[in-house]
Amino acid sequence: MGPISFAAIEKARLRIAPFIRQTPIVSSSSLSELTGGDLYLKLEQLQITGSFKLRGATNAVLSLTEEQKANGVVGVSTGNHGRGLAYAAHNAGVKCIICMSELVPKNKVDGIRSHGAEVRIIGRSQDDAQVEVERLVAEEGMTMLPPFDHEDIISGQGTLGLELQEQLSEIETVLVPVSGGGLISGMALAMKARNPAIRMIGISMDRGAAMYESQRTGKPILVTECPTLADSLGGGVGLSNQYTFQMVKDLVDDLVLVTETEIAEAIRHAYWQEKLVIEGSGSVGIAALLAGKINAPGTCACVISGCNIDMALHKRLIDGENVDVSREQLEVDA
Repeated sequence: MGPISFAAIEKARLRIAPFIRQTPIVSSSSLSELTGGDLYLKLEQLQITGSFKLRGATNAVLSLTEEQKANGVVGVSTGNHGRGLAYAAHNAGVKCIICMSELVPKNKVDGIRSHGAEVRIIGRSQDDAQVEVERLVAEEGMTMLPPFDHEDIISGQGTLGLELQEQLSEIETVLVPVSGGGLISGMALAMKARNPAIRMIGISMDRGAAMYESQRTGKPILVTECPTLADSLGGGVGLSNQYTFQMVKDLVDDLVLVTETEIAEAIRHAYWQEKLVIEGSGSVGIAALLAGKINAPGTCACVISGCNIDMALHKRLIDGENVDVSREQLEVDA
């Protein structure tokens, strides 16, 4: 597979423009004062499905051939990718099936169904759900659209970089949540094509950060997935990764980890200081800033990637509780 081009991101922007929301950017006086930089928040949690994932999913669905559209799309997702794919497929009149395990919480299942997809509950793990995906591809000719390591997905996510750069032309540093790397890969390609001096910093939680550990090892590796407040950043990068591992290696300037306590503090800060409701994965850039882990940010944009948090959990956090989801998971499993 050849490398993804800047032109592909520009084409994606034109393709998806009628179907997504251009999200606002706002300055943060509290973070600017704290860090000595000029801090901005890119409010991508205000995207139609509550996260950036809609960009890549829309581009991928609209890029299908007529035969592929007729046969429909399928994916494995417990959250934001599933929502984005369901909404994009529904908009395009394309059948969509999302497979997930019976361990996925009901609110996530309902959220994906609400965007028009059929949800199939298969087994007790994502691996079990993946078997059904592969059957649908083999027997019914459906097209599987993965959450990050796919040319059209990455190009679609890259449109966020084009948009941000036009909103803040003097930008020096960009803080981006990192899981499989689709968002930061697309954004870094888009933004560095126009200004190679821009510093791209990826942020992950310190529990099971697959891209961080893979980059440190020098190749994609398996990591143990741990319960975390930044649950959307869980999962691996894929041992046969085609795009994002190398793109992160080539284009991303630094990868930073934040703790569960720092994530909780960032969710609180977003609510009480910025008046924003954001999910744990969308808060990691703020977490890194509050913890003093970003040196000399200068003119800096922090991507707030999503808002799909369980509101009961959010209330506990903003009320000051230090929620340890791993300990709670142990109690559930016991």
